[in-house]
Amino acid sequence: MLTVEKIGRIAVATLCRPPVNALDEALVARLDAVLDEVSGDEGIVLLHIRSDQKAFCAGADLALMRSCFDSPEGPEIMLRVVSRMQWLFARIEASPVVTLAEIGGAALGGGMELALACDLRVAAAQAKIGLPEVGLGLVPGAGGTQRLTRLCGRGVAKRLILAAETIDGTEAERVGLVQWVRPREQLADWTRELAARIAALPRAALTLAKDCIAAPDDPRRDGFAEEIAASRRLYHHPETRSRVSEFLNRSYSKETL
Repeated sequence: MLTVEKIGRIAVATLCRPPVNALDEALVARLDAVLDEVSGDEGIVLLHIRSDQKAFCAGADLALMRSCFDSPEGPEIMLRVVSRMQWLFARIEASPVVTLAEIGGAALGGGMELALACDLRVAAAQAKIGLPEVGLGLVPGAGGTQRLTRLCGRGVAKRLILAAETIDGTEAERVGLVQWVRPREQLADWTRELAARIAALPRAALTLAKDCIAAPDDPRRDGFAEEIAASRRLYHHPETRSRVSEFLNRSYSKETL
């Protein structure tokens, strides 16, 4: 249902649960275990989440939903699954590695919420992206209302959630839901190159930068003070010192030519 391949400083997690990578308890648990593995591996800088199916992830497992809604205790079971998804996505968002979602096909419901939890998103122009839960009398309960509003603003969140609208990758880039869009036939190669470029950067700096970027979302945090604290730590980091020294020596050599 999910395979992991380590390529240098990149962990490529490929969703492979036919036909649409529907999220059930087993897949959520597997994603959680992968996150543990890559977060604890100092040699991994980036987690690249992709799919080998036509869909990226089409949301919650329909068979699970059917069984839950057919039994008196079902709603509580489904609630536990959604809560587990919400917990997993919060862990992805806060992980020390950079997370990159490659959206080649449909990312709907929980699948879009998975992508929203990632730091970076690149989509095929033809991808279908949306949170259609209100059409079933539900709300996006795994973080969708919160992360979409935070990312794109209330107007876009209300458009996509209250109107249950599905948009393509091109429109998703326009409204700020994804950072890049590419034709489907170019998506895999382009995303692989992007992942390699990011993975060549220092993990310590990326981790601390992620943490500082998250500070404005919490009024109890002082992001400016956190920048200074992060800078202090990095000034003493061996990789930072090596990179800065190399940069200064190179720049000085050019100036003295």
